[in-house]
Amino acid sequence: MRRAMSAADKPRTFHVKSFGCQMNVYDGERMAELMTADGLTATADADAADLVVLNTCHIREKATEKVYSDIGRLRKHGRAPMIAVAGCVAQAEGEEIVRRAKVDVVVGPQAYHNLPDLVAKAAAGTPSLDTDMPLLSKFGSLPARRRVGPSAFLTVQEGCDKFCTYCVVPYTRGAEVSRPFAAIVDEAKALVDAGAREITLLGQNVNAWADDTRGLHDLIRVLDRIPGLARIRYTTSHPNDMAQGLIDAHGDVESLMPFLHLPVQAGSDRVLKAMNRSHTRDSYLRLLDRIRVVRPDIALSGDFIVGFPGETEAEFAETLSLVDAVGYAQAYSFKYSPRPGTPAADLAGAVPPEVMDERLQRLQAALGRDQLAFNAASVGRTCDVLIERRAKLPGQMLGKSPWLQSVHLMTDAAIGDMVTVDILSGGPVSVGGAERVRAAA
Repeated sequence: MRRAMSAADKPRTFHVKSFGCQMNVYDGERMAELMTADGLTATADADAADLVVLNTCHIREKATEKVYSDIGRLRKHGRAPMIAVAGCVAQAEGEEIVRRAKVDVVVGPQAYHNLPDLVAKAAAGTPSLDTDMPLLSKFGSLPARRRVGPSAFLTVQEGCDKFCTYCVVPYTRGAEVSRPFAAIVDEAKALVDAGAREITLLGQNVNAWADDTRGLHDLIRVLDRIPGLARIRYTTSHPNDMAQGLIDAHGDVESLMPFLHLPVQAGSDRVLKAMNRSHTRDSYLRLLDRIRVVRPDIALSGDFIVGFPGETEAEFAETLSLVDAVGYAQAYSFKYSPRPGTPAADLAGAVPPEVMDERLQRLQAALGRDQLAFNAASVGRTCDVLIERRAKLPGQMLGKSPWLQSVHLMTDAAIGDMVTVDILSGGPVSVGGAERVRAAA
């Protein structure tokens, strides 16, 4: 255990490293704002920070082990920064992290608003743990949003009631809870005032968001009226919560971008039932048909798990055929990873690692084929691109198309500008374009 700090030794600088999903990115930003408000200075160099916050993910086994690896690396060469483990690994393992890794602070994703107090206790020599799960009380304790980039995340919903048999989220994030409508609108306005032109609404099941009689589509329509907010996105969605009102919003809310991340996980009905997914292959495809009726150009993204216990070669072939039927613009795919405490961890029929490897390679080849085809089909389109950062080449910038494609172009536009671009080339992971000549002021 690290020695007790004197007042002079209390951390002055901090670094937050976030693993996993966009919600962790959002939480990491909010923790950084908490520490800044408490008088600490952010540093991009974890090796130079007095306090390192590891904001963890518990979805994959390797992600969990990486946390312990990072802790060991931070302590090399006799250096002893204060280490706080936050996020879902903190929630799931709690005191085990203190025992195994001898860290200073362990704080769960519903309690990180207490981070400054926990750090103060640790600085006085008392390791601190807080994995309470109050219903969204943390948001009222967070500081005002500071300056942000052109694209910002905004958590509107947390937790999950779906209990997919492979997933730890219901145990690490709790039940589905929606933030109040007014609080979300206020934070969105603050983000726009701080420089955001695009906001992505976040939730474990974001389209389950509700407040009284309002659904996510009602929230989107109100946010659409915020001056200066040009683009709205949302993720991650569950097929069971894709209400008709939200589908209709894709057809008539101009700021709602034509991109939808809608995880399916598998193409076999037997596997989907074993996963406790509430949709079937057919219901999922029919849902996509309804969405495409109102927004024919929508880009679709999904999640896939290969090698779920008992998955046969024929069932995996059903996943490949579903991919062929949909034509995803983007997708994420993983080998099944048993998580302790989930029902699937006790299922028989483990798929051999080498079989999972081979299936994942075939799936990723099919998904890569379709992403390349989507990008190639974009050649000849003209669209608005939100400039997000500098690219590798001198004078080159990188931005996002409405379909969430990375667009490289030569331009003198500034970060945060929206420029009109002709798409000239389509590659495996990005597209290239040329800015249209801007009219003289």
